[in-house]
Amino acid sequence: MTDASTTPRTDPRPEIRHDFKSAEPRWQAEWEKRACFAVPDVPESGRPKYYVLEMFPYPSGKIHMGHVRNYTLGDVVSRYKRARGHQVMHPMGWDAFGLPAENAARERGIHPGKWTYDNIANMRAELKRMGLGLDWSREFATCDVEYYGQQQKLFLDFFKAGLVERKESWVNWDPVDGTVLANEQVIDGRGWRSGALVEKKQLSQWFFSITRYAPELLEALGTLDRWPDRVKTMQANWIGRSEGARVRFRMAEAPPAAPQEVEVFTTRPDTLFGMSFLAVAAEHPLAAAAAARDPKAAEFVAECRRMGTSEAAIEQAEKRGYDTGFRVAHPFIEGASYPVWIANFVLMEYGTGAIFGCPGHDERDFEFASKYGLEIIPVVLPPGADPASFTLGDAPYTDDGTAFNSGFLDGLNVAAAKRAAIEKLEATGQGTGVVNWRLRDWGVSRQRYWGCPIPIIHCEACGVVPVPAAQLPVELPQDVDFSRPGNPLDHHPSWKHVDCPSCGKPARRETDTFDTFVDSSWYFARFCSPRAAEPVTRAAVDGWLPVDQYIGGIEHAILHLLYSRFFTRGMRETGHLSVSEPFAGLFTQGMVTHESYKSADGRWLYPEEVEFSADANGGRIATLKGGNEPVVIGRVEAMSKSKRNTVDPGAIIERYGADTARWFILSDNPPERDMEWTEAGVAGAYRFSQRLYRLVATALPGLPPAGTSAESAMGEARKLRQATHRTIAAVTEALETFAFNVAVARIHEFANTIAEAGDTGAAKREALEAITRLASPMMPHLAEELWSLLRPGEGALVAELPWLDADPALLKAETVTLAVQVLGKLRGTIEVAVDADEATIFALAEAEENVARSLAGRSIRKRIHVPGRVVNFVV
Repeated sequence: MTDASTTPRTDPRPEIRHDFKSAEPRWQAEWEKRACFAVPDVPESGRPKYYVLEMFPYPSGKIHMGHVRNYTLGDVVSRYKRARGHQVMHPMGWDAFGLPAENAARERGIHPGKWTYDNIANMRAELKRMGLGLDWSREFATCDVEYYGQQQKLFLDFFKAGLVERKESWVNWDPVDGTVLANEQVIDGRGWRSGALVEKKQLSQWFFSITRYAPELLEALGTLDRWPDRVKTMQANWIGRSEGARVRFRMAEAPPAAPQEVEVFTTRPDTLFGMSFLAVAAEHPLAAAAAARDPKAAEFVAECRRMGTSEAAIEQAEKRGYDTGFRVAHPFIEGASYPVWIANFVLMEYGTGAIFGCPGHDERDFEFASKYGLEIIPVVLPPGADPASFTLGDAPYTDDGTAFNSGFLDGLNVAAAKRAAIEKLEATGQGTGVVNWRLRDWGVSRQRYWGCPIPIIHCEACGVVPVPAAQLPVELPQDVDFSRPGNPLDHHPSWKHVDCPSCGKPARRETDTFDTFVDSSWYFARFCSPRAAEPVTRAAVDGWLPVDQYIGGIEHAILHLLYSRFFTRGMRETGHLSVSEPFAGLFTQGMVTHESYKSADGRWLYPEEVEFSADANGGRIATLKGGNEPVVIGRVEAMSKSKRNTVDPGAIIERYGADTARWFILSDNPPERDMEWTEAGVAGAYRFSQRLYRLVATALPGLPPAGTSAESAMGEARKLRQATHRTIAAVTEALETFAFNVAVARIHEFANTIAEAGDTGAAKREALEAITRLASPMMPHLAEELWSLLRPGEGALVAELPWLDADPALLKAETVTLAVQVLGKLRGTIEVAVDADEATIFALAEAEENVARSLAGRSIRKRIHVPGRVVNFVV
């Protein structure tokens, strides 16, 4: 994409042009040479520690603008905190296991390890070009044997502590890929990659017992005062504490082979009198009993098992069901029975896999009952409504009220009716009051090669046997065959065949590998002592954890963060560390967006394929580069490969420099909001970097020697000093509060002030040195270059300098502007010293030209002065 306004301008005076292409690698090499960003495994005493961490990247092969934004934000924080006197740990690594590498192996005939490490090398080089202040000595990839071997030790420690369980569970099974799929990977009933119809089947899976910590995980959210409220709410909803009752429904009509009782968890036992049906999941034993005797029921069960099982898919799907012919008795109404349906919106993994339907007061139940002509009975009366005439109409009533049509509950409010219903259930032995949790144990088994092997051996004689510590790590075999579908570890001729460590008989390794969320659930702890012979060194993790500032996308608000919180508690319980929460502060940045473009034939186009011209009205006309084919300018939306509205960071850095990319990323919007990437915007950032360089370079000949005091400055020089210290205070406050765009704006304003200042001697040197240091977290290479001009021969790096402190005396206003009124009407303004006496103030006010004109020939009856605000003359 080209445009005259977006092309970097050639400076007419090349001798004072900042040569970022030579400066940036030079300063990066100097930082590395001096180990500016390295810290010991155990923080030194006497200085506060500060651990900054961005969510580490998957090595896809190229960084994208989301990476640039994420890591720039973290780098600004780390550089600022280091300057403020903290010991800052700022590491980098790679979330390197996962299915994309395995798919690449199948499609390109390359080993996943080579594909992964080649991508890491490419991305490491790109990240280094950004000038990030990272401690690269701590780098690791989760596919390193040294990392996943330690993860296996943690798993075995969790196993001994009772935090691991192997059990049967219903899973989404892709018969072509031969692997379990998460609910979100089932799209329209098909595997997201293979397109095969997904099957529901029961498998023995490994689970982490995250539910053990459900109460603690929920309660501790209240202590995370530096987490976004939105994230805490999402986690609370996912954990899902609810009080209610488990109700046991006796079967009234069912064959002897079917279960004779079905249990339901409900948060609304007060609405039991409004029941009109009971619904079960397709995997429920009652559904199996119906399918065994009714082919149509079996067909419906099979159909349910093929649909998507994510909450979004279920919510959007048409609510459908099948009447089994079974009936259940009502726990309170003698002789009443209700039909049992198999329903596609009931999931076996939530609650008990069965619900009772009260369509009068639940939207989903209302939709289902309306579709199948089931009775809809209102049992909660809105405030002020007449029970004799109240009807529901075309929607359920879901707000508060009082019970009616409900026997012994009539007249009670909802809370009291819940308590009374539970008491009755318990008294009759038909139910109990319980606290239920939406959270389920974390299934971590995956039928893939490119993951951490689960260190378990299966022996026919001994059962499940943990791999002995002496035999760790269990390494992935290198000679694997990806030509067959399914898990290559299952097909390997020798890897899975071992002797049982307990009895010595032939046995079999576990061929499932860990869900990659396991890899990212403790990496922040490993960074504290990445070369340790154990998962962590206790002194290191106790010294550095928790992470003081964690930065990443909102898309990880639930699973990654929740699993990390669980893992930290598991590591605490097994003696590896002492903290409970991994991340003291969390910041979720917005997306990077860009216009999208489409050709006349509907193809998405990359921005570099499009060029622009102006129409007669000054608007933009887009055409395909190199021709006149029209291009449709689409919406501004999140950058994505599918819509090709991406920008290559490498090309931007090559053309404008890393500092320019960083500056623009920080300047556009508050970092928690989405930001639009525009060529005009980045070109403007480039022009500012060149302007700042010229501002310093052209002033050098007239500056007094470094270290010259400006304390005695008066007049214009004092005003410049005041601007300097006010900018220091403003930028400091902005960086403390993540208002990076405000910091950028204050520096822009300060540059204008310096440019307009005349020959102010030491005050100007102070201002130029200050703007250099204030800009350094955002534009570190340029700052080093400017500092070397301002302080030649000293050899100090800005990266090693302390942060500037504003002089309180220079922050105080020395003058104040007062409004001057005559009979309450504004006639002018005056500027007076803040300590001026009233006689002086009145004299200056009367002398103001417009005021004097208004007072001419009139007698002043009263003079009023409101300090700091207004003078008023009554005539």
